[in-house]
Amino acid sequence: MHPFSYTRANEPQAAIAAVQSAGSEFIAGGTDILQLLKAGQRTPRRLIDINALPLASIEVDSTGARIGALARMSDVADHPGIVENFPAISQALLLSASAQLRNMASIGGNLLQRTRCTYFRDASFVACNKRRPGSGCAAIGGENRMHAILGGSDACVATHPSDLAVALVALEAIVRLLGPDGGRSVPIAEFHALPGHSPHIENVLRPGELIIGIDVPAAAHARRSHYLKVRDRTSYEFALTSAAVGLDIADGRVHGARIAMGGIGTKPWRLQAVEGALVGTRAGDALAWKAAADKLAVGARPLEKNAFKIELAKRTILRALGTVARAT
Repeated sequence: MHPFSYTRANEPQAAIAAVQSAGSEFIAGGTDILQLLKAGQRTPRRLIDINALPLASIEVDSTGARIGALARMSDVADHPGIVENFPAISQALLLSASAQLRNMASIGGNLLQRTRCTYFRDASFVACNKRRPGSGCAAIGGENRMHAILGGSDACVATHPSDLAVALVALEAIVRLLGPDGGRSVPIAEFHALPGHSPHIENVLRPGELIIGIDVPAAAHARRSHYLKVRDRTSYEFALTSAAVGLDIADGRVHGARIAMGGIGTKPWRLQAVEGALVGTRAGDALAWKAAADKLAVGARPLEKNAFKIELAKRTILRALGTVARAT
């Protein structure tokens, strides 16, 4: 492992000041960065431990939820206010990783985790534009069953791994950031970047910025939400497809819908065309909902080994919709 120094920060501004020095990075739960350190994928000169910062609170009231970036995944998943008012968030977290990792991993770190693309994680593969910009993308012509069908480019087709981010995109969460120039808020749908020609740039964080929290607005569709994950095995596995669905249903009809998917995009993928097609339909109308789900395929660019994801994604949406409809 590459040698590095280690310091602890006790308040946010001190952490931000410390990370300004060249080669410094933040560390919280460490469940992803430690893997990358061991593999030689990350070579910081100094790690700034931010676990002592006062950013672990979880607050839920009539206006929504405010989740500190250092709250642990397991604590958020089990919080009664999250379970009742934002079930898709709780479900997405409980379907992530393992119980041991959820006890360690932070909410902010979950949003920043790196792709599980084999060509990125295994340094013996030379062609990976995320790891070595300009080297190419081995996945496009290689083993690409797990890769993206939406949002890819000629430079990268790696999927984003976070289950939580998918639920947050569907529920229109806001990411709160703090940096050398002060604080700002970014809609979660705009936080992660498409690969384009620079897939090594994965989000909109500026140098020295720290995620300090997530805000999720209260809404009818948030209370009637569900997260469904389809994977090769039932535990400790990343999604082939996943769907976070929220519906506002009244008088037997859909008045509002929010849908985001994982496993199919290079970032958590909001399906606004599908949402629009659902509005006005009768809850449980199989034909209308199937026609709505078909709209997800617009713009899809399947690779040699992952075209099955188009049909699987449609079925994932329909199953998730059915679960929400039956619960209302």
